[in-house]
Parts: sequence; C-alpha cells; structure tokens
Amino acid sequence: MPPDLVTVITPLYNCEEFIEETIHSVLSQTYQDFEYIIVNDGSTDQSASIVQSIIKSDSRIVLINNKQNQGAARARNIAIERSKGKYIAFIDSDDLWRNDKLSFQINFMRYNQVPFSFTSYMQFTATGPRKKVIKAPTRLTYQRELLYNHVGTSTVVYDQSKIGKVFFPNILKRQDYGMWLKILKMGHIGYGIQTCLSQYRKRKGSVSSNKIDMIRYNWKLYREIENLDVFRSSLYLSTTILSKLFRIK
Repeated sequence: MPPDLVTVITPLYNCEEFIEETIHSVLSQTYQDFEYIIVNDGSTDQSASIVQSIIKSDSRIVLINNKQNQGAARARNIAIERSKGKYIAFIDSDDLWRNDKLSFQINFMRYNQVPFSFTSYMQFTATGPRKKVIKAPTRLTYQRELLYNHVGTSTVVYDQSKIGKVFFPNILKRQDYGMWLKILKMGHIGYGIQTCLSQYRKRKGSVSSNKIDMIRYNWKLYREIENLDVFRSSLYLSTTILSKLFRIK
C-alpha cells in the first residue's frame, strides 16, 4: 500500500451535465498523490464517454463499467475492492471540492492521528443561487451519529491502514449513513473539520431528494442493518428528523 496515496471514489449514473465539473474539481487538487476510480453504474447517457475523453489526458483516472445499474452502494464497494490507497475519499458525481480539500484533510488526519474524518460543506441548488453551509460536529461517536446523521458523503476520508476496507451496506438509500455507523460502531471516533471544503449539489429528483423515502429507508436501516428495537428506532428517527429541521449540532 503506497504510504500517502488517496483513492478517490465516484459512483456515476446518468450525470452527463455535471460529471466533468466534478472530475476537474478532483484533478485540480493541490494534493496530487491520488488514484481516481469512477464506477459507471449502467449509465444510458453520455456520462461514460465524457469520462473516457478526460482519461486520455490523466492516467490516474480508472473507469469501471457496470453493464447494469446496481446502485451507489455496490458501485462504491466495487471501487473500494479495487482501491490501492492508504486513504479512501468519496465524491459524488455532481458534487465539488475546494482545490485544497485533500491537502487540508490529509494533513489534519496525519497530524492528529485520525482514522476517520469529514468536513463542513456547502449545499447549493443546481439552477439557483441558494446556498447553505452545513457545519460538521467536531467529534462524532456511534450514538451521536445515530441521533443526528451529520456526515456528508463527499466530505469523508477514512484511513484503511487503520480501519481496514469498510464497505457500504447494500441498500438503495441511506447506505452512506449505514457506512459511517459501521465505522463508528467499530469503536472509532469521527472527527469533523469546521472549514467548508466540499459543495453538495441539491437536485430535484435526485436519490436523496424524496423526504418520505428518506424516512422509510432510515427506518429500514435502524431495524434491518443496525438491528435496533422499535422503541429505539422510533427515538432515533424522530431525533434525526428534528435535527435536519433545526440543524442540531
């Protein structure tokens, strides 16, 4: 395992409008010691062709093509299986990084001997000027993440030399939440960087945009993945909804 290599992972499905901008936000990082694995999850638009054209000028990009759509969890897990980096970082196919994101975060993790970190991020709409900063908590345990679900996927880096290769639960939605809970349940602490280093693009019709579905899949996660009883599942679901409404820290 190369001592400082970062594996950057992007699941890609029908995102031709934004994927080029996302890729360039990775390639323009001041921290350049990375491999970039993009898993094309059965796209039917021009997404894969766009990636192929960029690969010609940067050999660090690896494109894996799934013949059929298998979902973001499976796409990310395929990339984790193939990863060579000491660090694993995630960015979704329509999100953006500040150009010093990896440098800032990897230095933070090295200096503080942190195996799992995430950052504050800015939420913005695809077509309008509306922006909102979601602040990261400074310290996160399993119980606290169950209550508040603070972590943005495109902000996360974990050190697989300390944690091992950890995989997303294979569910359609909330698999990212399940992943962070899995890491924290192992006894690791999550550390939040207050600086806003990522941008999350909120799109109408995206997987995360249907609030009723999100509630349903949170319940499924608590009951079937975390094996919580009905009382605790109800408690955590209520608290998570309230924390989203009022952004409890």
